[in-house]
Amino acid sequence: MPVPSHPTRRALLFGSAGTAALLAGGPGALLGTGSAAPRPALPVADTAVSLDAAPVTVDLGSRTVHTWGYADRVPGPEIRVTAGGTVSARLHNNLPQETTVHWHGLRIDPTMDGAPGLSQVAVAPGDVFDYRFTAPDPGTYFYHSHVGTQLDRAAYGALVVEDPAEPLGYDAEWIVVLDDWIDGTGTDPDAALNLIRTGPVQTMHSTLLGGTAGHIDYPHYLVNGRTPEAPEVFTETPGRRIRLRLINAGADTAFRVALGGHELTVTHTDGYPVVPVTVDTLLIGMGERYDVLVTLADGVFPLVAAAEGKNARAFAVLRTSAGEAPSASVAVPELRGRLLTLADLVVDPSVDLGDTPARGVDLVLGRGRDGTGWTLGTSSAFDSPPLRVPVALGERVRLSFTNTTRMWHPVHLHGHTFQVRGATGRGPRKDTVMVRPRESVAVDVLAENPGEWMLHCHNLYHSELGMMATFGYGETPPPGPDMPGMSGMSGPG
Repeated sequence: MPVPSHPTRRALLFGSAGTAALLAGGPGALLGTGSAAPRPALPVADTAVSLDAAPVTVDLGSRTVHTWGYADRVPGPEIRVTAGGTVSARLHNNLPQETTVHWHGLRIDPTMDGAPGLSQVAVAPGDVFDYRFTAPDPGTYFYHSHVGTQLDRAAYGALVVEDPAEPLGYDAEWIVVLDDWIDGTGTDPDAALNLIRTGPVQTMHSTLLGGTAGHIDYPHYLVNGRTPEAPEVFTETPGRRIRLRLINAGADTAFRVALGGHELTVTHTDGYPVVPVTVDTLLIGMGERYDVLVTLADGVFPLVAAAEGKNARAFAVLRTSAGEAPSASVAVPELRGRLLTLADLVVDPSVDLGDTPARGVDLVLGRGRDGTGWTLGTSSAFDSPPLRVPVALGERVRLSFTNTTRMWHPVHLHGHTFQVRGATGRGPRKDTVMVRPRESVAVDVLAENPGEWMLHCHNLYHSELGMMATFGYGETPPPGPDMPGMSGMSGPG
């Protein structure tokens, strides 16, 4: 259901795209001077939540599965807090193995980051851990387990940090969480990991991604925990302006997203504002988030998230009037329309890191010698122990990622954001960036959050198989939890 336009806006939502009316209103329409009302100022507020990690049974719409999660639904509980407010989350571990919670994209204290063996000791079965942190930056984020393959179950949920002085004008918002699903379908993520580890495994190709699209041909692809056979239906009113918060919580799948009959005006990526750009479709990698504004047309429309290179899709329905709902296989011309590229994204001046020279660090995304492992280091070989990039407080570091493999990698840095450096140097602020095969991507990081932080591929199976490094302050790590081997550090973040 749509979220009403009042400060709490607690319901889960979803939707996408048209901007002809928005563009007719001019740039000021984005700031609340068009048809949509400006967002009311919000008081700084705190949020408390209890997360019970446990075996659960969830209804995906077309089937019921047994899995591990935080509630009897997928995704887990939505968490909202105002920027500057405090999140207090008590984790109860009722799983048969240890677990943590990682707060993906947030610049928080490292002891709250949920990186097992690096920032905290993983929470043992039967134990409780209290996460408490201030949410500094408005934006669209999510939280998830950072142990083993638990993310590829149901151990994740949306996290929205609201701006107390929201500059965008819109009437309501929807959250859309995309996922690829295998657990409880006759196999599980641990079995999938073992197959990828022992190889060879089937691979799927995508011209758009420049090579191999993924390892797993999932039986289901989900929008807010629903399969295309029993999709979620969102009901709204024609002419209303909607803020769509897109989150890719998948483990091995990039999604190409479009809303039939509409355009998408992209306003944020990974929580940070960009100069608005209007497109027909966008590609979202694992761990990435996009915010878009949409002015809704009159009718019944398909929201499609094509599983890139996998010949399948996640699907939902947007209804603004009576009429027959489209089928899950309906053709959506917008999927073949103007595609958002990284070069299209220009940072909003308010969050531009500027042009201060940066120290360069060249990093290589590669394969292990046996052809099954994955690496992130100074060469395509494994670093043992894992590579550590040392930085000093206040330093600016330029990380240049070169992909020597035949597969794309969404690279994620914990506890920081970075600015992508393109031809003009004015790329977006992000915390997760796609690096395609034979491509190099440079990002600038301002070292302003002391601690020891994970830097890794957000393909769950690549990080589990070694595509992991650390980003730490000072020449040697400070005293902390015992550092395990690579398998103990693994997991997406």
